[in-house]
Amino acid sequence: MKIEINHLNMIYPGGKQALKDISFTLQSPNLIGLLGPNGAGKSTLMQLLVAALKPTSGSILLNGTPLTQCETQLKSSLGYLPQNFGLYQELTIQQFLDYMAALKNIPNSKQAIQKALESTNLQALNRTRIRTLSGGQKQRVGIAQALLGDPSFLIFDEPTVGLDPEERLNFRNLFSSIAKEKERLVLLSTHIIEDIHSVSSQLIVIHEGEICFLGTAFELISQTASDTLEDAYLKLIHHPNAKN
Repeated sequence: MKIEINHLNMIYPGGKQALKDISFTLQSPNLIGLLGPNGAGKSTLMQLLVAALKPTSGSILLNGTPLTQCETQLKSSLGYLPQNFGLYQELTIQQFLDYMAALKNIPNSKQAIQKALESTNLQALNRTRIRTLSGGQKQRVGIAQALLGDPSFLIFDEPTVGLDPEERLNFRNLFSSIAKEKERLVLLSTHIIEDIHSVSSQLIVIHEGEICFLGTAFELISQTASDTLEDAYLKLIHHPNAKN
């Protein structure tokens, strides 16, 4: 899968410009880390990539075809976990995943659901009502629905929030294996620098609606003369020209 973003601009009705002339290419297999402070434009970018928003100007191409012409194709190959994902609290995990599989028209849904439950270690809780789950368990349900049907393009917005360190490590490894072994395209947005550094092969940093870095974590550390990725990131967002 190849996604090309060309001179993308997004201005909301109130006049706020969330993205300013953004251009880059995403291609599988790859795990791309997306970093940026609150309000930088990350969530806007992800909503544009899943066709939940339409850009003010610019284009997004999916395998060479404008996204406006292939939204159905995109959604059939997409797994998406937004930051504020809504769960049906009175359903059990199994019922919720059944519902999501039906929405996605996933063939062999029983097998797909079992696989998602196993990947997120939720098999023992599958008949538990969502309202009784902990915050971390609910986050795992959100990840499970994104994994349904083995999508070729996955977008995760803060997927490890609320998870304990062991769970975070397990999911970092899962996302990495999906990208490498299944040759998928994974976009991972998070404020947890460790999650990005350990698994991403490419890094995008957005600040004030603009891309201020595109490359590897090693390149950012080197270009900012830093000891760690966290130090490099902080230098970059406080001094966006630090890489030049």
